[in-house]
Formats: sequence, C-alpha cells, structure tokens
Amino acid sequence: MTRPDNTTGYLSTRQVIELNRKFARSDAALGFDVSDQFVPFNQMDDMFTRALWDESIKSPLTEAFFNSYRMEFAPRRGEGFTQRDFALRNASWVISDIISNRASQTGKREGFQAAIDYDTPVNPVQVPLREPAQESAGIKRLARLFGADLVGITEVDPRWHYANRVNTKDLTPAPNQLPDDISHVIVMGHAMNADLVNTYPSALAGTSTGLEYSHETAIVIQLASYLRNLGFEAIASMNDTALVVPYAIKAGLGEYGRNQMVLTRQFGPRVRFSKIFTNMPLQADEPKPAGIRQYCEICTRCADACPPKALPFGAPTRQPENRSTINGVKKWTANCEKCFGYWAQLKTDCAICMRVCPFNRTNSLTDRLWFRLATGSNGMRKLALYIDRLRGPRTRLKPGKWWSRIQQ
Repeated sequence: MTRPDNTTGYLSTRQVIELNRKFARSDAALGFDVSDQFVPFNQMDDMFTRALWDESIKSPLTEAFFNSYRMEFAPRRGEGFTQRDFALRNASWVISDIISNRASQTGKREGFQAAIDYDTPVNPVQVPLREPAQESAGIKRLARLFGADLVGITEVDPRWHYANRVNTKDLTPAPNQLPDDISHVIVMGHAMNADLVNTYPSALAGTSTGLEYSHETAIVIQLASYLRNLGFEAIASMNDTALVVPYAIKAGLGEYGRNQMVLTRQFGPRVRFSKIFTNMPLQADEPKPAGIRQYCEICTRCADACPPKALPFGAPTRQPENRSTINGVKKWTANCEKCFGYWAQLKTDCAICMRVCPFNRTNSLTDRLWFRLATGSNGMRKLALYIDRLRGPRTRLKPGKWWSRIQQ
C-alpha cells in the first residue's frame, strides 16, 4: 500500500485556525471540536476508493461486492439474498448509476467522486432577488416540491471539503475546486423506506439506499438547474466534493450519533443527504441541537448490534481509527476497515446500526413521547434509556414477509 502524495487541497495551519475562529460559535452549539492541527480529508482514503487501489483492502470479496451491483456473481440462497432481492436492489440504483457513469471516460464518477456536471448553463442575466430570508424560504419550498424531505442552508466551510477528489480512470488524486464566489450550501435530506430498512441485513434492504440515491440524483439536478436558470452558480453534489455529514448538521438537519450518522428529529438515521453549492445570497439556518447527541453518550445500542464490532463504545476521541477517518476532530469514529469488510462478506451494504437506533421510530404518540424523554434532562434521558432497554431493539422484518406484502 502506498499513500497518494500529489494532494493539492490541504488547508494551511493558519487557514484552519482562521476557520476555527470564524465558526467557533456554531461549532460549540453543534458539539464540533476541531483542533488547529485539523487536516481536510483526502477522498483517495475513502473506504470505497481504497478498495480499488489499496492492496491491503482489495480482495476477491471486495471484487465480488462491486460485481454484485452488476449481477456478475451467483446470489446466495438465503432469504433476503436471492436473485430477486439483488435484482430489486440493483434496479433501485439505476437512475443514480446512469448519471454517475456518464462521464466515466473522463475519470469522473458524478455524485460520488466528482460533482455532477452542469446540464444547463448559468443564465447570463440574473433575476432580481428579494431579501435573503425570502429567497431561502422559497428555495426550501421548491426543494420539497422536487421531492426533498428535509432542507437546510448553511455557509460554505472549507474544512469539510475533500483535499482531493478521485480520478476514477487511473485512481489518482485530482483537484477538487469550486468557483471562488460560492458562498452557501443547500443541504437536502431524503428519507429512506422504513420497511426496507427494517430488513437489514439483506440485499433487499439495500433497495432503500439505492432508491434514495436515485431520487436525490434527480432532485439535486432539478434544483441546481432552476438556480442556474435564475443566473446563479449551482453545483449539484451527493457524496462528492465535501463531507455531507458536517454540512447537514451545520444546516440544522440533525445531530451526530455514535453510529457515525446524522440523527434527524423526523426520521432518526434513516436519511440520505445531498447538497448544492451556490453563490446565490441566502440566509443560513441556525444550528438546532435537540439533545440527541447527549442521548448517544449513554446509549450503545448500535455498537452492541454491530456484527464486526466496528462501532465505538466509549466517549468521543480525537484519535483516528485508521486512514479512512478524518484527523483533528474529536468525535465517535468507526473502524471503516471492519465495517467495509463485513459489507464485502454480505455483497451488499449493512445498516443494522440504522435499523436498531432508538431514534429510528414512527410518528406514533408513544414514539413522540419517548423522543421528548430522550432529548430532555439527564434524568429523563436515563428514563428513556431504561424504556428502550425494556422494549428491545427494533425487530428485523424478514425479507420474505416484505415480499409477501408486495406480491399479494
């Protein structure tokens, strides 16, 4: 294994210190603890990218994992892992795949290792704007019209941008640059199907992931096109360009959980996120911590349920678990190598931690009351933890039962 060394987008120590000062107030509200030795993440070290170039990660299992999305392997016979299950999962990804593969000859995997290319140019004539607060409210309504479930807006924060993107043609680092006048990020959340999530671990459950990637692909392209038609830059983005988790939290959409996910008030961790970088003058949302992170401090439901034991049990730490985790941030950190290794064994994604999370509940009166306890005072949180232990983790829905509902 050799580390790619032609990185170009790292921030200097002085830049990090200045950004830490600029965002000190919001960082404190969100529980972000970023040291002055912080180093932006190199996307070459992303676990999925490492599985393509890092000889310590590559294996027949990882190759079979990627091939399973093209049906180039023999499905397992177990319930949830049949040809029908993999067929549905792969079909759910197809819209996202069409976009992500259309520029593969240029080394771009749009939405994952590169921002989504413009389908419409920026109108040279800018529409007259109202006040930023009015424009922001209108953008949020239109994002929901296109299909987003959650929408928030925040300022651009270069700390969370990848030091490099990945040239997928030759697996080398490539510049990760945005126009200099980009000022805001529109972050959208896309709720995953609850019943499909409840079938994790299974290939069938992976349908819940693919569906939202395909949905968000359309949504970010449509909203970005609207903004460009108004005369403003708008870069449609999914997993590419910048880490979406801190941006979603900064935009007020949720809090960071022990399971490494954004836990939202409305859906818990059952959410995928997309983003649009723009130079349109907008009003940034204030952080909205509800006390979810404090509950995670006393709960280990996700770590207990993790088959490869990749999730942490202790307090947040500044010590990175391995090269696929970011340096200089005090947080809960997973062992990405163990996690992805288990995915490779399954030949599909695993989100047991999402399924068993206590915040992954319905909008019933009982669940709403539990949420109020879990996000209340210390004593109320402990009562919520006790109640959750009595109820036990969310029971896995058998894939066969899911299919029986569909095929009735």
